[in-house]
Amino acid sequence: VSSCHKQDIQQIKGRIWLGVEWDDPQRGKHDGTYEGTQYFKCRHPRGGSFIRPNKANFGVDFLAAVKDRYGLNDEQDVQRGTENTLVFGKTVEFVGMDSIAEQQSQLNQLVDISVRECAVSHAGQKEEISRTCANIRHINLSRNLISSWETVTAIASQIQNLETLNVSENKMKFPSTSTSVSGVFSKLRILALNQTEIMWTEVLFCAPGWPALEELYLTSNNITVLERPDNVLQTLKLLDLSDNQLLDGNQLHLIAHLPRLEQLILRNTGISSIHFPDAGFGCKTKMFPSLKRLAINDNKISQWSSINELDKLPSLQSLQCHNNPFMDTEKNPETLRQLIIAKIGQLKVLNKSEILPAERKGAELDYRKIFGSDWLAAGGNWNPEKNKPSEEFLAAHPRYLSLCLKYGAPEEGELKGRQPLTLKNQLLSKRTEMVKRVPSSMTIQRVKGLLYRLLKIPGSELKLSYESSKVS
Repeated sequence: VSSCHKQDIQQIKGRIWLGVEWDDPQRGKHDGTYEGTQYFKCRHPRGGSFIRPNKANFGVDFLAAVKDRYGLNDEQDVQRGTENTLVFGKTVEFVGMDSIAEQQSQLNQLVDISVRECAVSHAGQKEEISRTCANIRHINLSRNLISSWETVTAIASQIQNLETLNVSENKMKFPSTSTSVSGVFSKLRILALNQTEIMWTEVLFCAPGWPALEELYLTSNNITVLERPDNVLQTLKLLDLSDNQLLDGNQLHLIAHLPRLEQLILRNTGISSIHFPDAGFGCKTKMFPSLKRLAINDNKISQWSSINELDKLPSLQSLQCHNNPFMDTEKNPETLRQLIIAKIGQLKVLNKSEILPAERKGAELDYRKIFGSDWLAAGGNWNPEKNKPSEEFLAAHPRYLSLCLKYGAPEEGELKGRQPLTLKNQLLSKRTEMVKRVPSSMTIQRVKGLLYRLLKIPGSELKLSYESSKVS
């Protein structure tokens, strides 16, 4: 079943036709023009059609859809008493049908209702929903025939404790001016408006009516431009803008001061860079103060500098960043993961995989060694008074100095470049046994440095083991 919206009623060549625009433009044939006359306008140049009125389904009211979905409509109720059936020529009475119908008909006990794809188009008689379904808290109204936010409000106004509402996949008209604050959505915490063609300005017009909203889903709405949400959406904890082609990463600055925003989902939004200009190297930005989880999968981020910028976020703990061009710069997925971990100091989860303390330590130590030669070439020095690497180096490696403070500057024997993963570099050659005495106070890192000088094998490629001479 395909859905569309009525645009016009016309008499063409003596017959009545409905001019409609399909939600799926591929179902259409034209833009509302027939034989040179434009009868209505479409958003898509081939999204319109004319259909006969008897072929159209104009939908049902909300309560009728609920009764039908949960097997409680009036026609079925009549048939749900005691049933008599012939079995082998004898009449057999099936009892219990009344009790089943009675149990199912307790509409006022329903809390979580889904009427997805039930052709709901209007609210129905006033107060009928509140009299019949007083305890609803969660509603799925997605993929119906709702054409305006006004209809959604008419349904919600009869549900006092509504907490979750999904009206995705309904092409709707939304208020074009700021709406007056009412108590209709006073308890609403989760709202899904995916594929509804809502614009960000319309979100802001409606937002004063969502004073307790915590999660807002706005995927696939052709949103390109954002505006600062002044005095609205201040309770928001999750915002999903996936599959909207934002003009650029600077659009994020306009929503960067939502005080409680903990999760931001930006999959396939077309952004190519992320930048927080209010904070310098090694400093934290004032933007997104509460952001813990960020998803930037399937974008156009090509420079590692955007990953460096994410270290400026004061609360970031989880990052998803698959399918971005910058990831193609490193062929080894393990090395790629290490680089991201080392660049974002407070990260605890990367691409849905937990970062354990040992993995972080290893990543940071390797990062310190891999770029040690670059650090020296840029003006770095083991003498703290002379350690003044260039601004260019600090821009490329903002955490490098802090890693040196954490683990100590890399010794000359630890410095290494990135080695290609060729078979030659993975082969072990036969070596004679070597015995060396070392003080018990020597750290593992210094042992690795010593072994490098003796064996010319980078510390990251060594496998050390210790066997005590004392037998317990």
